[in-house]
Amino acid sequence: MASPLELAHSPCPNDTFAFHAWTAGLLPGAPPVDLTVADIDVTNGMAARGELDVLKISYAALPYVLDRYALLPCGGALGHGCGPLLLTRTACAPGDLAGRVVAIPTERSTAFLLFRLWVEQALPGREIRTVVMPFDRIMPAVRDGEVDAGLVIHEARFTFHTYGLHRLVDLGEAWEERTGLPIPLGAIVARRALGAERLAELATTVRASVRHAWADPEASREHVRSHAQELAPEVQKQHIELYVNEYTEELGSGGLAAVRALLERAAEAGAVPALPPGALEPVPFAR
Repeated sequence: MASPLELAHSPCPNDTFAFHAWTAGLLPGAPPVDLTVADIDVTNGMAARGELDVLKISYAALPYVLDRYALLPCGGALGHGCGPLLLTRTACAPGDLAGRVVAIPTERSTAFLLFRLWVEQALPGREIRTVVMPFDRIMPAVRDGEVDAGLVIHEARFTFHTYGLHRLVDLGEAWEERTGLPIPLGAIVARRALGAERLAELATTVRASVRHAWADPEASREHVRSHAQELAPEVQKQHIELYVNEYTEELGSGGLAAVRALLERAAEAGAVPALPPGALEPVPFAR
């Protein structure tokens, strides 16, 4: 038997749901796999160092790893109405952020790219200071006045009201209004050294895992719950319904156009390296 592939994804419900069938051995003929569950900033670092075979990373990290990793056409996180939020303690206008401090989870994230592009358009020439902070500390820090605003993602869309916070801007909504494209959040990449045939088989395996999750959602329920214990079951369900969608099953031309648009605009702003020609072409599915 071939050695197991090494896979890393986040503990977020969308990832544990989508990949469960593969990691639990529910897909006949799928390659064996060893799973590491880690936050996205950790998997971004793993990819940057060339560790592991298959990883979930932020699209913002993709330009830095395309020499070693190829983009898979499925399993990632894109969508509509699912972007990051910029939160404040009290209601205010965007201009009030000038000279203020905004907490962000990491600079190498799609959330930060969307934030940076929004600032350039909404607050040209204004200085906004940022401080990197663990994701779970951001909303309490905004609530307690440690920072003036916070950039949050994922389940915070459903829970920020419990902290008494205000939504200053939905950065995903701003992106969609500007481009008409879905919001690229997380990508699945696989080591190029695996070779074209194995990469295509991997793409087909990941898509099959997503389809199995939809066909039998009860199979992954305990696995999802075990990695998201701080989330209420209804929040887990909302999270999955929002982030596991048609683009998770297959990136498609619309999803790829969104990724190109984000990374090209970010490169023009000096936020990420420019993409080499052809580097972003996703792996095809096995025939």
